[in-house]
Amino acid sequence: MVRVLVVEDESALAEDIAEGLRDEGMAVDIAADGAVALDKLEINRYDVVVLDRDLPRVHGDEVCRQLVAAGSPVRVLMLTASGELQHRIDGLSLGADDYLPKPFAFVELLARLRSLQRRPPTPSRPVLSMAGVALDRNRRTASRNGRPLRLTRNEFGVLEAGGEMLSAEAILERVWDEHADPFTPAVRITMTRLRRKLGDPPVVETLVGEGYRIVGQPE
Repeated sequence: MVRVLVVEDESALAEDIAEGLRDEGMAVDIAADGAVALDKLEINRYDVVVLDRDLPRVHGDEVCRQLVAAGSPVRVLMLTASGELQHRIDGLSLGADDYLPKPFAFVELLARLRSLQRRPPTPSRPVLSMAGVALDRNRRTASRNGRPLRLTRNEFGVLEAGGEMLSAEAILERVWDEHADPFTPAVRITMTRLRRKLGDPPVVETLVGEGYRIVGQPE
């Protein structure tokens, strides 16, 4: 599951970006200024930050500087109203991974974001296999023993955890966005549906009082 933080003070644009990315199967949070963005980045784990440069309270440049100084592995796609070459150079020199001037087409933002997401800090294979289940992270497809599986983005995200033991709270934090109700039965319902789709022998193991684990280690 790709988790994205959209930092943009134009609320309509932020919502449009978030809605589009969610339609692509990503978990998306929004911050309207740089201070809120830094708070969210301290609490949550994100794969990519879509970062507007001209932000209130804390400028986007400073957000980027702090991420770089902290050695954060999160990728930064910087947005700006200026398309001038020097502005692009300045943004990249701060440590941003990519730079996109406004206005832009959503399909280009999506393509750039996916390109960044495919460049993880540590090498990882795009296809994850375990217990007969194969996940193609790039194509967002899954199968078991050669049988295609039609998974929701949350079901796919659960399987990406591999052999880790995760509590329901940890699954909510990793797979859903920050607005998920901690008392929701969504995790239990998702696990029930996932078990049904995966079939026998069981792949999802329930550890009473602890959480869930996918049987078998990633190959």
